[in-house]
Amino acid sequence: MQAAIFVLVVLVFVAVSGALVRLVRVPLPVLQIAIGAVLAWPVRGIHVEIDPELFLLVFIPPLLFSDAFGAPKRELMALRGPILDLAIGLVFFTIVGFGYALHWLVPSIPLVVAFALAAVLSPTDAVAVSSIVDRNVVPARLMHILEGESLLNDASGLVMFRFAVAAALTGSFSFAAASLSFLYAVAVGILAGVAALFVAAKALQLLNRIGGVPAEAQVLITILLPFVAYLGAEHFGASGILAAVTAGLLTGSTGIFRFLGVSARMQTISLWTTFSFVFNGALFIVLGLQLPEIIRKVPPELSSRHWLLEPVLTVLLLTLCLIALRFVWIWIGDIAAGFAARLGKRKAEPFGLRVRLAGSVAGVRGAITLAGILSLPLALQDGSPFPARDLVIFLAAGVIICSLVIASLALPVIARGLVEPGEDAGAAEERMARVGAAKAAIARLESIAQTDEEEGDVPGLKLAAANGIVAAYRRRIAASDEADEARAEMREAGRLEIDLRLAGIAAERDALRAMLRRGEINDHTARALFTEITLTEALLNGRQTRK
Repeated sequence: MQAAIFVLVVLVFVAVSGALVRLVRVPLPVLQIAIGAVLAWPVRGIHVEIDPELFLLVFIPPLLFSDAFGAPKRELMALRGPILDLAIGLVFFTIVGFGYALHWLVPSIPLVVAFALAAVLSPTDAVAVSSIVDRNVVPARLMHILEGESLLNDASGLVMFRFAVAAALTGSFSFAAASLSFLYAVAVGILAGVAALFVAAKALQLLNRIGGVPAEAQVLITILLPFVAYLGAEHFGASGILAAVTAGLLTGSTGIFRFLGVSARMQTISLWTTFSFVFNGALFIVLGLQLPEIIRKVPPELSSRHWLLEPVLTVLLLTLCLIALRFVWIWIGDIAAGFAARLGKRKAEPFGLRVRLAGSVAGVRGAITLAGILSLPLALQDGSPFPARDLVIFLAAGVIICSLVIASLALPVIARGLVEPGEDAGAAEERMARVGAAKAAIARLESIAQTDEEEGDVPGLKLAAANGIVAAYRRRIAASDEADEARAEMREAGRLEIDLRLAGIAAERDALRAMLRRGEINDHTARALFTEITLTEALLNGRQTRK
């Protein structure tokens, strides 16, 4: 009963935060973390112990799947170089640089434990990035790089975190074994995502062949997909996070949704939008619920001189260290990309100083960092306490909050003026897609209208319905006539119009899929137009059923 009440309370405050964010003018994640901290701070406040594995299973697969599904694949593929550079190269650079800096700043933390904290802090949080970073402020190219990095670096960061913890437990580390394990986790994680997607497609295809299956059963399969991918990869000791991301990235391009009925498609669109909002909000509120307990237990290593100043200053210095490491790596990568472009006789597209700084500040940390650090074992193999466990948990929580606050306050100032005023490229692309889809629909309708009328059709009605305006006038005239023959003619005209409209919609959908495959439009544009088409199709099917 207490668990049910806790879930209801969290959901209530998720809804409240959605309204409050319009009044307080702070980023939604920061507000939700603050709400969670307020709920937990009083003496009799809400307290909840997080099981890290359960926390990752409940929140991370659906959120990463949703973000990966909505990510623009065309842009991610075009920017795969800098994305992989940040998702893999920056992770290792951060582990080494931040690990040594932490050990120097807080000598009581053993070096191998410092590397573990650096590894779990190296991934940026996809949920936090998308919630904090304003797409209207940050240049589109940088935004796509940040999205792609945050989707992929969780796997590399958490895998290296496991190796560092294992080294702390056993006192030994093998670079060759770690490299092979990393490659295994990545490869099997990707395969698990592909396999889960294949199973889901076959299940939807089977339900589609059976016919008459409730739309809710089809929707349930799409909901289970990220969890199946995650659990399948974890079962084989691979990266469940990468499996969920892979499934999300490939879902749109595989055409799995063509096996969904119109009603199921509408429910899926609505449900995933609601899921994304609810899970995002619940995640940050639960994150806030952990803070008071962590802050109450300020480690003595950070409170020997001043109870408040020393911990805050340490957290701030560590956060700035992470930002500086990102800035240096982005700067080096930018120089290397420019040099490679000149060697390949291509036009270089270097980032300016402010864009590099914006990309550095936007690398916020979030739930995956907290869940990972809370999974630290309590004791070593000999039974002695795990060294500096409470200290690194405190520092990880502090860096999460500090990175969110710095990004929320500094990013709008740094990025002001980076995006030039004018028409959004996405809007122009969407207009082009609409024109192309409409032309395809017109061509299909004209072709149908010019075919011979089938036996039983009222002469001339097919052409009249295709012309649209003529059909509307014919229905208006027929509606004023009470003759049975006129009413039958009106119904027949309406049926023909619906059939033609559905044919036009099918042509629109085919044209959009072709443009998406050719890379002429991205996923954002395609998803917006597919949603409109699905809604229109549902209305027409409803009219057809009533007739």
